[in-house]
Amino acid sequence: MAEVQSAFEGAGAVFDMVVFGGGSGGYAAALRGAQLGLSVALVEKDKVGGTCLHRGCIPTKALLHAGEVADTAREGEQFGVQTTLAGIDMAGVNRYKEGVVSRLYKGLQGLVRSRGITYVEGTGRLVSPTAVEVAGTRYEGRHVVLATGSVPRSLPGLTIDGVRVIDSDHALALDRVPTSVVVLGGGVIGCEFASIWRSFGADVTIVEALPHLVAAEDEASSAMLERAFRRRGIAFHLGARFSGVETTDEGVRVLLENGAGLDAELLLVAVGRGPASAGLGYEEAGVAMDRGYVLVDGVCQTNVPTISAVGDLIPTLQLAHVGFGEGIMVAERLAGLDPHPIDYDGVPRVTYSNPEVASVGLTETGAASRYGADRVETVVYDLAGNGKSQILKTSGFVKLVREKDGPVVGIHMVGARVGELVAEAQLIYNWEAYPSDVASLIHAHPTQTEAVGEAHLALAGKPLHSHG
Repeated sequence: MAEVQSAFEGAGAVFDMVVFGGGSGGYAAALRGAQLGLSVALVEKDKVGGTCLHRGCIPTKALLHAGEVADTAREGEQFGVQTTLAGIDMAGVNRYKEGVVSRLYKGLQGLVRSRGITYVEGTGRLVSPTAVEVAGTRYEGRHVVLATGSVPRSLPGLTIDGVRVIDSDHALALDRVPTSVVVLGGGVIGCEFASIWRSFGADVTIVEALPHLVAAEDEASSAMLERAFRRRGIAFHLGARFSGVETTDEGVRVLLENGAGLDAELLLVAVGRGPASAGLGYEEAGVAMDRGYVLVDGVCQTNVPTISAVGDLIPTLQLAHVGFGEGIMVAERLAGLDPHPIDYDGVPRVTYSNPEVASVGLTETGAASRYGADRVETVVYDLAGNGKSQILKTSGFVKLVREKDGPVVGIHMVGARVGELVAEAQLIYNWEAYPSDVASLIHAHPTQTEAVGEAHLALAGKPLHSHG
């Protein structure tokens, strides 16, 4: 994307806002700032859209959908449709994936151009509390927004060679389906890639040091996902710590502290992502840091008044939509508006594995910690009672957590396509709805959204298609 010329360029030009990083948080700040009349420079070393568009959310979900198609072809007989799966053409899958990314990228480029944003392509560095330098040119701003994102993490002593020991970036570029993979890490990234490769026919084993997969979710959701993965033939070792990896003629042998050894073609290191902040001049400009993260207040302002930070660079939820929200909030604050701080408990979270795991609000354990165990009520509505879920042949549940005699404070869901239900769930949480408020609403039949309504009917003491 060529640099967009602007009336604000030239010697002595000062932008209202210089955004350092063009990922989800950065481009959201730039677009909203320009929309509000601010002059904006957007600095990005690679492609606007960042990790989410090019190496994260979008390409992984394209692979997951390809995996869903493969599973449907493989299992068509259960629906009375005679289908077979001839194989996975990874070149074709990658063309499909890259086509999705390319179309969204072109659309985003057009948005940046249409808003009159000065786009600067190149490696930047913060050189003062009000300036980012790229290739010897300083871009001065009344305010700087740091949005340099994150990179895949590894473990001490574990070298990612990109051939046998890979990270998520390498995994997205594979030109073949591996015969077998050990996935180190049972969080969102690890579970999504495990799901993809299993759908494509690989043998997959997850190694997770914590007691559960997707351990940040409600324990009931983790347990349901684990049961589903067992049925799918995805193996996992929980509470198991990695101790080393050796190369073999066939690939790798992954060693665990308990003495076990796991052989596979590849090891995917999926132990999370860390902030991309090293060597970018943040400390020199006086920005407060903690383990590489930039520290901010409730409206994403750093200790340096002219600098804000958003997205994976700060210690909030590493989700693209969180970056969008933070970027918009900062732009509105700089434009003189008074945006509300983000309630991070009220942000929807989805793991797009098969089955999906979706949630918003507090887990049962989190609610008990906040309100006291005797002040928390829960109900679980089994998707076995939901007509559309039976049509889809999916199992799972909707679990509600409420403060006793108060609003619903957590909604947790497992099943095919439940990520599409989280929009209503976030409204329920963020509007502090009571079970009776939602129970009075009529949900379309037959849809999976009925499961949300049925769970609230049960919690309100008037269950329909559930026991209670």
